[in-house]
Amino acid sequence: MGRPLVIQDTADDWRWWIDTWQYVLDAANVHPSDRVFMAFSFGPFIGFWSAHDACLDRGALVIPGGGLSTTARLDLIRSSESTVLCCTPSYAIHLAEVAEKGSIDLRTSSVRQIIVAGEPGGSSPEIRSRIEQAWDALVTDHAGSTELGPWGVGTPERDGLFVIETQFLAEFLPINATKTNPTALPCRALPNELAELVLTPLGRSGCPLFRYRTGDLVKPHRDKRHPFVRLEGGVLGRVDDMMIIRGVNVFPASIESILLSFPQVTEFRIIAFKQGAMDQLKIEVEDPLQQPKSIADRIQVKLGLRAEVDSVPLGSLPRQEGKVRRFIDQRGKS
Repeated sequence: MGRPLVIQDTADDWRWWIDTWQYVLDAANVHPSDRVFMAFSFGPFIGFWSAHDACLDRGALVIPGGGLSTTARLDLIRSSESTVLCCTPSYAIHLAEVAEKGSIDLRTSSVRQIIVAGEPGGSSPEIRSRIEQAWDALVTDHAGSTELGPWGVGTPERDGLFVIETQFLAEFLPINATKTNPTALPCRALPNELAELVLTPLGRSGCPLFRYRTGDLVKPHRDKRHPFVRLEGGVLGRVDDMMIIRGVNVFPASIESILLSFPQVTEFRIIAFKQGAMDQLKIEVEDPLQQPKSIADRIQVKLGLRAEVDSVPLGSLPRQEGKVRRFIDQRGKS
């Protein structure tokens, strides 16, 4: 295991973090009168620390949920009459699962807005729809990283992310460029093609970066209707997660969207492994209806890919408040 990455910011840098987060709060229509519930542990994860301070800077009441169980958080959300929830997309779904088991109707809660970050999904129609239906609240996507800062905010149409180009220089590297040309440089705009997002933050002096390769797979669009470049569907996945299964280029995020289009699927795991010289794929789903064949058929129709889909017992797959690791790559293991 490597040593944790240390990122050091100056006081001016932190002020820049908070100011840049205001784009996200504007998109989510957060007001000083709001009560913002932070559903994450107060560890060294900088993303929601910056959100915490940005909400305070706006004048909103911030309610920390660190150190509490999921059930306790649901109780505090209700008793505090929180109006805004900040968490990962998967944790918003998990909160809804626990609420349903406890006969708690989240649609009657005071939460009207959910800001999600930390993993892809907030701009996915399937994932967003599942969260919004469970909570009867609107979802706003956000993207950022410890190294860069809060670089992305959901579009008004909620079909992707804007790169906050007043604070970041955005460039794009074709995903196959480095395979054929190791010295390939990013370009300013690469319309309608899958690419790796390359960013240069313009407001950090304590930890300056130049042309930082994020590893995020995106599909950029530029048009006159929007001042910023739009990333269709938000972050679509990680460039290094791409698999070639029997000649088909596959990203785990594409499979995830299909799985979550089945309302009964509560959790899943995607496992890539080697069978001889060939990459293979196995998918485990918690499906109370026990319909793995229907799921496999839809994956084949949507992606042209035959995949093994197995039902596993309810509650057997891991849940957590942070980034959920649903893709397990075993191809490098003997």
